[in-house]
Amino acid sequence: MIRRYGWFLLLAASSSGLSGIASAQVFTLSKEQMIKYTEKCPYERFPDGRPKVPEAVMKRLNDLSAEEVWTVLNQNRYLNQYAGDFQMTHPEKKLIGRAFTVQFMPRRPDVADVNEADAKAKGFRDNGNQRALDMLQPGDVLIVDLMGKIEGGTIVGDNLATYIHEVTGNGFVVNGAIRDLDGIQPLDMAVYFKGVHPTPISRELMITGINVPIHIGEATVMPGDVVFGDREGVYFIPTQFVKPILDNADILHIHDEWTQEKFKNNNGKYKSSDIYGSPRSPELRKEYDEYLKKRLAEVRAQEAKEGQQ
Repeated sequence: MIRRYGWFLLLAASSSGLSGIASAQVFTLSKEQMIKYTEKCPYERFPDGRPKVPEAVMKRLNDLSAEEVWTVLNQNRYLNQYAGDFQMTHPEKKLIGRAFTVQFMPRRPDVADVNEADAKAKGFRDNGNQRALDMLQPGDVLIVDLMGKIEGGTIVGDNLATYIHEVTGNGFVVNGAIRDLDGIQPLDMAVYFKGVHPTPISRELMITGINVPIHIGEATVMPGDVVFGDREGVYFIPTQFVKPILDNADILHIHDEWTQEKFKNNNGKYKSSDIYGSPRSPELRKEYDEYLKKRLAEVRAQEAKEGQQ
């Protein structure tokens, strides 16, 4: 535990200027630290420094597959951004939004007492899950590290799940459990969780970080990462890779479009290896390159139009 979270102790000791609701937690990132640790973000930010990828950009991610996300991250050696092995309420529904991270630890009385006294002095509620939920904004995806705990590790039931969906328009991801599955399942939201248990969240847990780096499975998650969840699992995309992923996906989609059209109108002229994965003959290569250039221009024009709306 010390090895896993020790650097947050140094972070908290060196932090200054923490105000408002953020200072009611043991650990958080100041605005300056948030910007420093996400300095490659090419987009605007929330007032606390968390990256804010535009809605129009995130909307385009709905047409992508996990493999298209993996391609660019793998090429750039970002190998620890995927978490799988979840149960899901709606595997057919994608989960896309901005990561809002929450970290829990087992309760330690001396730390918890300071935490709670600080929160009470500022008029905030006790150290429960709702302290984080009250901070959610539209477009957020709640990402919670509950250490894989099932009994007593239930982040929400159906009432608070309804609240999350109404506020954010999204589902959530928890390395832990949920309760009231029969009430959560009908909600039109993608929820990723490790298990289900009837118990409420345990009083032997404490929030130790809101919008700090956390880990979910094998993935490292930063506040503001773009969350991309599908039926395979969840990717946490550093914001600097969102545009490269989308641009590369445009090329892949056009490649597939051209390839499949050639197969459908083949009439026995070509073998599969003549066309896929790339055209082999100079004539086919020229045809493909011209098609790619034309279609990319059309796609970029449409994207620019949608971005202005």
